Amino acid sequence: MTEPRIAPTADVDPTAKIGAGTVVWHLAQVREDALLGEQCILGRGAYVGPGVRIGDRVKLQNYALVYEPAVLEDGVFIGPAAVLTNDVYPRSTDVGGALKRDGDWSAEGVVVRENASVGARAVILAGRTIGRYALVAAGAVVTRDVPDFALVAGNPARRAGWVGRAGVTLREEAPGRWRCPRTEELYTERDGLLAPGEPS
Repeated sequence: MTEPRIAPTADVDPTAKIGAGTVVWHLAQVREDALLGEQCILGRGAYVGPGVRIGDRVKLQNYALVYEPAVLEDGVFIGPAAVLTNDVYPRSTDVGGALKRDGDWSAEGVVVRENASVGARAVILAGRTIGRYALVAAGAVVTRDVPDFALVAGNPARRAGWVGRAGVTLREEAPGRWRCPRTEELYTERDGLLAPGEPS
């Protein structure tokens, strides 16, 4: 496995841990105690906050912003200029007018489960979870948790369909029975959730 490759213009804190084969491009910033797995790509101007945990084979496209204490599992894709926020009640100052500091508010991180994708310029509100293989459409504003395999779009984001492991929109063959047009894999919907395989 190759050593990480970090552009001379990137800002990587010495306490951050960067996995083998990971590439950090021009003007990207990785803050203190962040952990990036192996074979990741951080595009130009991407930001990874303090203590953020990122798995293997994750792509953060140009100017994606991932604020602490987010967790991105293996195979996650974060599109250009997407924002994963961390403050439910953002204010610059407290009620007395003093500038807020670290101890004056509680950061709530976004969790993005394995192989999920977040489209360009999407915004994920603090504390939300994006399920496995889910797809958040470009420009969506996610205010609620997103189930596994869900395709969500809009503001606020709502489920607009299902996607399979290949990321392609599934086709409904019968009520509760969905198939991927690319891989031919079958999925079963029950009680508003989707899972791979035949109905049991």
